[in-house]
Amino acid sequence: MLVNWYPGHMAKAKRMLQENLKLIDVVVEVVDARCPMATRNPDFESLFSGKDRIIILNKADLADQSVTNAWIDFFKAQGILAVEFVSTKSSMKKKAVEIISKAAEEKVARMKAKGVVKVVRAMIVGIPNVGKSTFINCVAGVSRAQVGDKPGVTRGKQWVRITPHLELMDTPGMLWPKLENELYASRLAYIGSVRDDVLNIEQMTLGLIEVLRERCRSKFELRYSISIFNEDTDADVLHAICNSRGFITSQDEFDIERGCRIILDEFRAGKICRLSLDLPSEIANEES
Repeated sequence: MLVNWYPGHMAKAKRMLQENLKLIDVVVEVVDARCPMATRNPDFESLFSGKDRIIILNKADLADQSVTNAWIDFFKAQGILAVEFVSTKSSMKKKAVEIISKAAEEKVARMKAKGVVKVVRAMIVGIPNVGKSTFINCVAGVSRAQVGDKPGVTRGKQWVRITPHLELMDTPGMLWPKLENELYASRLAYIGSVRDDVLNIEQMTLGLIEVLRERCRSKFELRYSISIFNEDTDADVLHAICNSRGFITSQDEFDIERGCRIILDEFRAGKICRLSLDLPSEIANEES
């Protein structure tokens, strides 16, 4: 899946991050819990080298809990603190504030020893549509940052005061110039981190159908009141869903685009099943 996905504002966003690093104590990287590796920008490793970092596994309610737990252990083994997060749970606010504050406690202690009351400043980073602004609004307890279900809603930096001693900086979602891993590219498309209008929506949906029938067939069948047989092609399954939902054009043909839209929208909303696309075992297999 080849995607033209590095528009001009991405380069501008990268420059903005670099220019503001000197103001930052902690970098909070928000990833999608369904794709913790696919949604990590590899440029961040060098860009934020030397900064304390936390990984927020956002939208954890859409991912398989056991796989999310495995990812937390995976990052812990690398010396990185990873925390699952669900923006609809108000109880997560206190947890997030404590974790961010703890990551900067050494710097706060040094400043306190000098008689300076330190305000911790954390930069919230991530690729488009992983829920950075939703995370900030949940932690703030009110709507402070722009939120949307399309990539690219946040266009510039925004400072948000969380407590008298903690400020968060929201930043635009930033992709990287070239994605060589086509598996990750497909998964990013499935979860909506790449705009649908630059993709072949039917090709993308057929790829997602292949994953769904393999990983959660019974729930997939139940959602659309269909039966999937091994000999069925992915296109056959798409046609069956169109037929089941009554997506028929005036020319008495399957409304493929409408069928694709409903599958993508309902998968992204977690209405089909809780599914983790990235698995820690894949990393182990790559390294072996």
